[in-house]
Amino acid sequence: MSEPFKNLFNDALIHKMAENFHRHWTDFDKQGFIATASHQLDALELKARSQQITSAMGRYFPENFELAGQILLASLAPESTEAAPESEENATENDGISGWAIMPMGDYVGLHGLQHHALSMALLNAMTRRFTAEFSIRFFLLATPEDTLNTLKSWLNDDNKHVRRLISEGTRPRLPWAMQLPTFIQNPAPVIELLEALKDDPEDYVRRSVANNLNDIAKDHPDLVASLAEKWMQGANTNRQKLIRHACRTLLKQGNTKVLAVFGYGQPALKQIELTLTEEQVQLNEALEFSLNLHSVSDQDQTLMIDYVIHHQKKNGKTTPKVFKWKKAILPAGQSLTMNKKHPFKIITTRVYYEGLHEIEILINGQSSAKKRFFLAKD
Repeated sequence: MSEPFKNLFNDALIHKMAENFHRHWTDFDKQGFIATASHQLDALELKARSQQITSAMGRYFPENFELAGQILLASLAPESTEAAPESEENATENDGISGWAIMPMGDYVGLHGLQHHALSMALLNAMTRRFTAEFSIRFFLLATPEDTLNTLKSWLNDDNKHVRRLISEGTRPRLPWAMQLPTFIQNPAPVIELLEALKDDPEDYVRRSVANNLNDIAKDHPDLVASLAEKWMQGANTNRQKLIRHACRTLLKQGNTKVLAVFGYGQPALKQIELTLTEEQVQLNEALEFSLNLHSVSDQDQTLMIDYVIHHQKKNGKTTPKVFKWKKAILPAGQSLTMNKKHPFKIITTRVYYEGLHEIEILINGQSSAKKRFFLAKD
């Protein structure tokens, strides 16, 4: 069994951080820092472990942030040329600090460096080259958004891919594990300006971050992202098309008709759409078996995205929909298509099943095309 993710922050990492800090500031209370940072570490999850290390830095680092900044900068390992490392072996006594140990260091800058913008930006720039500063940059986007956005704009043409990725990843309105950015949730225009400049970045590592940012924005502004996808698709090369598709993955799954049209899934011309259930009752831990038959009435081939929705019965008697991807197909002019599917109703930790009437709905290019009810039995 693999090690729990939280164990990336362990006693060995804390000791190595302490050695590096002490090497560059001899007044650093190495033992005090180790005791505070590692206190009951086993009882803490990953983020709490990182926060405890940050708190220990706040206790044992000098109050003068300029001196603290010099210690942090001197303690860093040489720049990484690869993607952010995931190994727990990421802080060494000889080479300096890199990898996951950067996370609490970046938070220290965010908590203590707000009054030292230029120095803090230089520190985060250096740290992201060795891991990522996508969490810590958010302290500054919340406190001093205009100055921070101007700094990010000045980094758009940086030679280091980690710095360019920070621009897109750090401004994600709903970045997992991180503080949300309410201003950009409400008005993502400043973020989109940055993403426009990065959409054709030479690194897939950066472009994928741009796509994830747009997917965040689409959760609050679907029409805006749909229009942007339509605009970006004009003259798009293969890399940009891949970015747009990944950025629109939530909208595609939701059946957003404008986005579907961007990818060539227009209004379907069909007849004789027949949804058939093998049984109208399914037992928990068994599968719902169904088939779909449809016929084209178009004189041209049609590109179809066929998904299905299970409307799950809830405890209060209402139902909630869950979309499942099924098939992408090219239906020749005047031809028919038959598809079969088994949907399992297995007990899983992420969903509670309730006995009662459920419904299956077929979506073809985002259009509701057929529905059938069925009963889910638990005994």
